[in-house]
Formats: sequence, structure tokens, C-alpha cells
Amino acid sequence: MKEKFRDLPFRSGVGIIVLNKENKVFVAKRIDNPKNFWQMPQGGVDEGENFLTAAYRELEEETSIKKVEVIKEIDETITYELPDHLLGIIWKGKYKGQKQKWFLMRFLGNDEDINIKTNKPEFLEWKWIDVDKLTEVVVDFKFHVYKELKEKIKKIIN
Repeated sequence: MKEKFRDLPFRSGVGIIVLNKENKVFVAKRIDNPKNFWQMPQGGVDEGENFLTAAYRELEEETSIKKVEVIKEIDETITYELPDHLLGIIWKGKYKGQKQKWFLMRFLGNDEDINIKTNKPEFLEWKWIDVDKLTEVVVDFKFHVYKELKEKIKKIIN
């Protein structure tokens, strides 16, 4: 990690694991990283907002998904650090990474309810994938996050 960023705090964030009725996971490809990397919806917690409220807001902002129910709040937080080439760039250089609270949610709507062409779009395309494929599609610096989540999801749904 670049020395001058070592003392920066982690950004408080949330992540949402959205499962459809076949227990496939929603992932989307970011506009700002259009290589073949996919991620689950996630984002920052606004001031005065609790984790669950932030999760619902981020999910709707990024995907237009409103019809969900919480299956489980993942007990602990999971942290990742940005790679050197993104330090000082992402989040206006205020944070070295993100400390996230994750929620497992069941999608109750239809695929037609999903719209990633939002006011401030973050994604180019989306799809449903098997839980086991999560670690195959994620960007390197979030691999450990998705590996841990994959194990937790499998324990909860099996």
C-alpha cells in the first residue's frame, strides 16, 4: 500500500446478496471497469443512516430492485483494501478501502423489475449466477470478500 494512504480510514459500506427463487445470485458489470468482472450491489452508508436502510437505498439506486425480503444479516463486517493504483483516486482519496456489512435478501419481483439504467448508472449489464461462480467473476482485490460470502451463503441456503 502506498505509504501516505496507510493511515486513511475505511469507508463504512453495505453489500447486498440478492438471490432469486432458484438461489442464483444477482451480479452486474461496472461501467468504470468493463472487463469481465462482476459484483453484487454495494455502496456507502450515508450520515445518519443505519446499515439496513443503506442496503435498501443502494440496491434501489443501482438496480431499481425494491421487492426483496431480508433472509439474514451477515453477522460480522468484511473489509477490503483498494489496490495501489486506485488509492487516492476512488472516494476522492479519503479512504483506503471499505468495511462492509452484508445482507442476504430474497428477490420477490420479476426480472422486468430490474433496471440498471438508473439516474446515475453504475452497471453495463447484469445476470444471475450460481453461488459457486461468485469467486470466478470478482475483481482480484475483493476475492477474499466473495470467497467468505460464498461459504456463508451456502451454509444459509442449504
